[in-house]
This record gives sequence, structure tokens and C-alpha cells, in this order.
Amino acid sequence: MRRFRGPAALACLLLVAACSTRSEGGPVDAAGGKVLSVVTTTTQLTDFAREVGGRRVKVYGVLRADVDPHDYEPSPADIDALSKADVIVKNGIDLEGWFDDTIEAAAPKGQIVDASEGIRIRQGDEGEGDPHIWHNPENVAVMVTTIEKAMEEAAPDAAAELRENLARYTAKLASLDADNKDRISRLANRKLVTNHDAFGYYVDHYGLEFVGSIIPSFDTSAELSATQITDIVATITSTGTKAVFSESSLPPKTAEAIGREAGVTVVAGEDALYGDTLGPEGSDGDTYLKMLAHNTKVIVDNLT
Repeated sequence: MRRFRGPAALACLLLVAACSTRSEGGPVDAAGGKVLSVVTTTTQLTDFAREVGGRRVKVYGVLRADVDPHDYEPSPADIDALSKADVIVKNGIDLEGWFDDTIEAAAPKGQIVDASEGIRIRQGDEGEGDPHIWHNPENVAVMVTTIEKAMEEAAPDAAAELRENLARYTAKLASLDADNKDRISRLANRKLVTNHDAFGYYVDHYGLEFVGSIIPSFDTSAELSATQITDIVATITSTGTKAVFSESSLPPKTAEAIGREAGVTVVAGEDALYGDTLGPEGSDGDTYLKMLAHNTKVIVDNLT
């Protein structure tokens, strides 16, 4: 994961934060209630904050669609937004390797919320936590509840409205989850190979079998050796895996090469899974609920 490059870069960001101005009291909506300034670190959190906050929030998302959260360098605009935020929401579990340095530069006065709080974290082979918690919708129900509590603390007068928004969203989430479980339960072949190890929570929740990933790591910046490529091809062919699923925010070239060598379908392009980010506006993955439905449809269609 990238970090700021030395003291000069950090000093520049500190200067940006020092020069930014904070409005007193913040904006109000048409009914006179305070509109919270919320900054989110990932596209999923941006969607959650907008769903829960509704008209009572103005959300600035640091990451944009199809931008890899593992490999990002904040901009001066990001620092400025963080410095003025009432509420800052991060995914946590070291997904945002740039976060601590950025917060030091921004010196925000607002509340910092770790959306992973209260969630049981999967552990990797080397003991590292899997940060891709949003791929289990039950985890998302915890995340949006955490976000709502933070917003309610920052704007107590909005409590009733925020709770109503939360209840509406979690009901939609539960309905989609039940539909996904029904569709996946019908699969005879549940073997899954993805671009990188981002779908462990999804696999565990829906009872799939994770065969392996092209990049055998939670982090997309990990290097892939020739031996690992040989191993994953052998695993695909020996297990009867039917498809390799590429991801929207990652180049499909390596997945396509491995798929050709293993003689299996490679799912890419518009059918690629949304792994680390949501999709751009108008795509099948421009909201979390649409992303979850898209991923399940693509997996079921290609494993049926």
C-alpha cells in the first residue's frame, strides 16, 4: 500500500489543512435542521452514508468508482474535506493504508468512525485481517447501524429520520440477502476463483467453495510469482472449477491468460465482479444493493 513520500509531502498536506476554513454551524436543510458534512473513505461507505443520512447529510467520498482502495494517494481536496467534516467514516482493518497520515495532515475536529467495529474479522494465513467486510450483507447491517449512531450523535434532532432511513435500508438488505441465498442454494458446482482474495466473507456467508485467487492476497498490490500461476492453473483443472471471475477495478489480462491455460471461462468486462469498489453511475454496481445483486447473478449464471 502506498504512503506519503517523505516529510516534504506531509508538510505540504499540513499546509493545505491549515489554510482551509471551517464554516460555523454548517448548512441547514429546508426544514432548518443541520446538514452534516460526512466524509467516507470507500465507495461502499459513501453509498451507506447517503442511504442512512438522506437529506440530512452531504457526503464527500474520498475514493471514486473503480479506484483501488489498496493503492491510493489522497489529494489536497481530500485533506480539505476531512478537515471540515462532522463525521468521518473509514472501513478499517488496514484497507486504507493512507488513512493515519492523512488524518494527521487534516487534523479534523469531527468524529472518526470505524465501520468494522463489532464485526467478526476473517484472518488470513499470516494472521492479517481481511478488510473486505461488506461482501457479507449481515456485516453491512452492522456497518450502517454504526454509521447511523455516529450521525445521530452529531445531529440529535435528526434521530427519528435517521432511524427510519436505517430501518428502510436494512429491510431491503435482508430481502436481497434472502433472495441471494435461495439462488445460490440451487448450485451444484460452487467452486469460486477470483482476481484477488476479496470474497471470503461472501463465500463463507453463502456457502461457496473458495478454490483460490489469481493474486493470493487480500491486497491487490501483492506480487504474483510464476510458481503461483502454475499452482492456480493446476488447482483450477484438478477441482473441476468452471470459471475464473475477474474484478471491475483490476486489469483482466492475467485472469484471461490463466483461464486460457486452464481451459475455463473467464468472466470479465461488464460481467466482472465488483470487488473492492462500486461501479460508476449507471452501471450494474453503482449502489451496494445493485452490486450485491450483480455479483450473485454473474456467479450463479456462470456456475450453473
